[in-house]
Amino acid sequence: MTVETSRLYLRPWREEDAGVLHRYASDPDVGTPAGWVPHTSVEHSREIIRTVLAVPEVYAVCLKSEGKPVGNVHLNFNTDMSDREDECELGYWLGKPYWGQGIIPEAAQAVLERAFLELGANAVWCCRYDGNERSRRVQEKLGFVYHHTTHGLTVAALNEKRTGHVMLLTRQTWEKNRG
Repeated sequence: MTVETSRLYLRPWREEDAGVLHRYASDPDVGTPAGWVPHTSVEHSREIIRTVLAVPEVYAVCLKSEGKPVGNVHLNFNTDMSDREDECELGYWLGKPYWGQGIIPEAAQAVLERAFLELGANAVWCCRYDGNERSRRVQEKLGFVYHHTTHGLTVAALNEKRTGHVMLLTRQTWEKNRG
């Protein structure tokens, strides 16, 4: 499955993307704020592609102008955010050289459209940890509304506790924001 926008195409990750994935996912400024350990090698990235990214609704975010992945966006219908089958969670990250260009909001808007119009979602959840202001801004641009905060969340991959902020976007709010 491929999704296109004016500047991007979103496609499944491929094992041959391991080198470029490692280039961006090894940066501690990318994964650590999201709660995952920076990738340690190209082989580590290849294993992540095989075991984490090779599932439905996970997309490599590719700039049409460059033709290679620069980030990731995904929908997870098996989330612990909700036990409803018509709700999912949105996640994303972007390589640091591409920050501030509106790439993730554009990619996320495309998968939100897919979630609501093609996959039958009635609500999409999105979370961020305290201090991840870039993620907060993306969520606000997309129309997510604050839902709740949880203190003392265990981030097992990093062996630490954090405060998490949960946002929600309902189909009704998304449709209203679309104009």
